[in-house]
Amino acid sequence: MVRTNWVWVPDWNAEDKEEPRIIYFRKKVDIYKVPEKLEVQISADSRYKLYLNGKLIEIGPSKGDNKIWYYDTVDLAQHLKQGTNILSVVVLRYPMEHTKGNSGIFRTHTPGFYFTGEYLEENGDLISLSADESWKCSREPNVKILPEQKVLAHLYFLEEASGNPDAFGWMKDNYEDSKWLSAEVLGWQIVINKGGSPGNLQARTIPYMNKIPRKFEGIIVIRDSKVKESEWNKMLAGAGEITILPHSNEVVEISAGELMTGFLKLSVIHGKGAKINILQSEGYVLPDDPDSPKLSMPKKGDRLDYKNGHLHGFTDTYEVAGIGRNGDSEIYEPFWFRTFRFIRLEIVTADEPLTLANFDYQETGYPLEVKTWVKTSDQSLQAIWDISERSLRRCMHETYEDCPFYEQLQYAMDTRSQILFTYMTSADDRLARKCFDDFRRSQRYDGMISCCYPNYTFHSIPGFSIYYIMMLYDHMMYFGDRELIRSYLSTIDGILEYFHRHLTQEGIVDKTGGLLFRDTAWSFIDWTTQWNDTSGVPSASLSGPITMESLLYIMGLEYAAQMASFAGRDGVADEYVVRAAEVREAVREVCMSKNGMIQDGPGINEYSQHCQVFAILTDTIELEQGRENLLKTLKNKQEYTQCSVAMAFYLYRALEKCDLYEYTNELWDVWRDMVNNNLTTCVEDPVVQRSDCHAWGALALYELPAVILGVRPTKPGFEEMEVKPVPGHFTWAEGEVITPKGMVKVKWTKVGDNIELHHQLIE
Repeated sequence: MVRTNWVWVPDWNAEDKEEPRIIYFRKKVDIYKVPEKLEVQISADSRYKLYLNGKLIEIGPSKGDNKIWYYDTVDLAQHLKQGTNILSVVVLRYPMEHTKGNSGIFRTHTPGFYFTGEYLEENGDLISLSADESWKCSREPNVKILPEQKVLAHLYFLEEASGNPDAFGWMKDNYEDSKWLSAEVLGWQIVINKGGSPGNLQARTIPYMNKIPRKFEGIIVIRDSKVKESEWNKMLAGAGEITILPHSNEVVEISAGELMTGFLKLSVIHGKGAKINILQSEGYVLPDDPDSPKLSMPKKGDRLDYKNGHLHGFTDTYEVAGIGRNGDSEIYEPFWFRTFRFIRLEIVTADEPLTLANFDYQETGYPLEVKTWVKTSDQSLQAIWDISERSLRRCMHETYEDCPFYEQLQYAMDTRSQILFTYMTSADDRLARKCFDDFRRSQRYDGMISCCYPNYTFHSIPGFSIYYIMMLYDHMMYFGDRELIRSYLSTIDGILEYFHRHLTQEGIVDKTGGLLFRDTAWSFIDWTTQWNDTSGVPSASLSGPITMESLLYIMGLEYAAQMASFAGRDGVADEYVVRAAEVREAVREVCMSKNGMIQDGPGINEYSQHCQVFAILTDTIELEQGRENLLKTLKNKQEYTQCSVAMAFYLYRALEKCDLYEYTNELWDVWRDMVNNNLTTCVEDPVVQRSDCHAWGALALYELPAVILGVRPTKPGFEEMEVKPVPGHFTWAEGEVITPKGMVKVKWTKVGDNIELHHQLIE
């Protein structure tokens, strides 16, 4: 067996394989002269947190799958000190059983910790830091990883923990680790296969996540406490400690000031036997309706209404061991980052007083650098921009995410919008490129990609594959990378072939799926009131095909044709154009009513705004007819299923195309309501309002720079661009828009029926 730099616990047993486990790895390193540079490579199955001398250095690896595994390169030099240094690594290992771990985190049959690196001493000695028997390891028996809820526990990250006297101070140089086991070296061929994960190690392709120290804003309300609010706030500000008497019950609710994603850290002294519940919440919810179903989402209103509402969320529990002393606190740090705007601390002390020395967190997320700014005559849009920007930040980590609170999964439909928002605000495509590659690796034998990936199990929403094609088209238009587009043409063709094989005799897309949990695929379109009982699927699906999937297929063909032509595959492009024309004609024949409205299903007299929007965008109906149809849906909201937050981007494009953009003024009321209800991020949808943070709602990040200021590419790679404002209800606007070609400064004022426009490209 060939030795590697992979190690693991030597006495790993059958019981260990069945539950999530926390493992500690430790190595003492003596440094006589701190080098200018000391790069190491690190990875783990499933996740690691790297510390040096007790300081958190890095977290990873970035999400891979069963085909590719990532390693991180970290320069330790700036964190080293002369003398003894302690490398400490916490590894979270999930079981192979997908229901016992995080859905977005892959694991393999080979649990392991990977570390490699070396440095040259002044005397010429080459000192190895690589993982081998010199590393010590130990299980953490006092942390139990639990699912966050009984059903659909995608994260599986909650903790039921207690202080461990045997591991107290294990990151310090004076800790005695003689009882720890020597790590067992794993090898190629017998244990690890280089052809698959985790042996197929690839360098990280995205930046490291933010790790920004943060303090809580302060107490929002004290429910039960003998400690003054001012003393609580001093402790939270890092300006003091508070002591809770024995046999006390304290309940306080703490505000971060805005919805955050961060690593929590609680430091305590004494207090043996005290139990601490740490509830993380997006906001206050209203009292439960006794008549509502048990599994229904809580009712939401003003997210700051602590007087009438209560916090709803997930809870970690910690039992204090009482081993903390002044200057050497007992520390509890949940492994995974948490999503919170508010924290409820519930503390029940035992026979000893408990001192809270500190409670803070490190903000984490993708290091998004927003460079675009926009101001308009509609001042309400500024607050909407703010909550939109924050939503995008909170839904970007190692992948784009639907919502950081509930799933943290990268869905193709959501991500197409998020990527556009990222381009318009930062011109950064690094996370997008990883996203393209992620979804390509998910492609199934029949051409369909998983609707969300990385994901331990395959899930299909057929239409989401088309949004994947759209996101590749967007990259072409913004960055013009011909080789990248060429490399994805086979993936695109596989998707389109799936729909082509599912055409009916009449030429429309046949029924490809149905309702969530009831059919092999989920034909989700949008969360609306009318489709709530059918899990976001047009109710026409109960009778047969839905028109939206044909319209999406047409759009996919149109975008694919342009990409094929860009890549020099004109014959393929021509084929896609012909196919699109045939399906377009079929929709007109079998899915259009006598009054020109597009039906939700062939011959079914049910109508949605969605079908009218996509019929307009795909030129399936004449523009004048489309304008008439769209106006009907806008003026008769109860009669026609309306586009929700998720679909607003496409609705706005149709309004723009039909010269009805002024109607967006009233549509922004959905976001104005979010601001009025004191949200700091965009709600997932206005119907169920499951999550308070969902970045498909960050629409302002596109509309203001791309449409109101009018900065958009007209040829691939921004080789040509237009600055063509669409004024709508605005009377003036100004700002700067970042593009791959540089910053575009724009300022315009409406004078009568004309626009006085000034713009400049700063390369």
